[in-house]
Amino acid sequence: MEKLKVLIPTDFSVEAEYAYLMVKKLEEKMDVEIHFLHVMSVPDTVTLNQSGNFETCGDISIKHLEQQKDIADRKLANLKTIYGQNINTHFLAGKLTESILLYSEKESFDLIVMGTKGAWGISEKISGSETQMIARKSKIPLLSLMCDRSDLVIQKILMVHNFDEPIKNDLTLLKKFVFAFQTELHFLQILNNDDESQKEQIELNMKNFAKEHNISNFECHVIKDVDVENGVIHFNQKLNMDLICIGTHGKGGLFHSSATAKLINHLFKPIISFHINN
Repeated sequence: MEKLKVLIPTDFSVEAEYAYLMVKKLEEKMDVEIHFLHVMSVPDTVTLNQSGNFETCGDISIKHLEQQKDIADRKLANLKTIYGQNINTHFLAGKLTESILLYSEKESFDLIVMGTKGAWGISEKISGSETQMIARKSKIPLLSLMCDRSDLVIQKILMVHNFDEPIKNDLTLLKKFVFAFQTELHFLQILNNDDESQKEQIELNMKNFAKEHNISNFECHVIKDVDVENGVIHFNQKLNMDLICIGTHGKGGLFHSSATAKLINHLFKPIISFHINN
């Protein structure tokens, strides 16, 4: 059985519970090592030393910080009561996104799993969800979801990519999923035209990609749509996928439009996003 080391950042919300339930679904087919991480958001003037004591050069009360840490420690301990003693729990103090990213890389996790409330309208343009920020910056693949998917049966995985470009990334995680769940893998590229010769070349690229990565059970799809986000949504309306896998170049925010970020915030499907090496 394949081994998977998973990090679940938690603020003790229902979204974090969705993440855990998704990981339990993975545990049906894979050997999963589960780690919960809670990050207490503090300003730069506050640090937590190796002894677990707060240090600050600002006006923030040490006593207040300790009280907040005690509350978090009790909640982390309660996770072990609820989910079992086999889970691992960790506490950090710092900036939320930065702390999750640094910890996940330092401890060599295979996957980060996060629930998200999504984001729409002006809130998406200015900041977006925390999950979107992690997807944009993380070198570790992120599995995100917006609701309880404990009833999910993983049979079909959709990989969305521009197959005109070679993928330099390590696809070990995707292959672990395909092997563990014995899934169909569907390759999808979205075009803005109906050039048949271009479609033929893309399908050839897909077949070469599958051969290079020893993938045998796959289907190729090339469709026309206005953009990647709409293409994925419309494709799923016709052929219901169980899990979406899509890369991101790490761009986003007010002046960049990221299809991956939009899908994380809008699509009610579990999504594995991975950082594309340029």
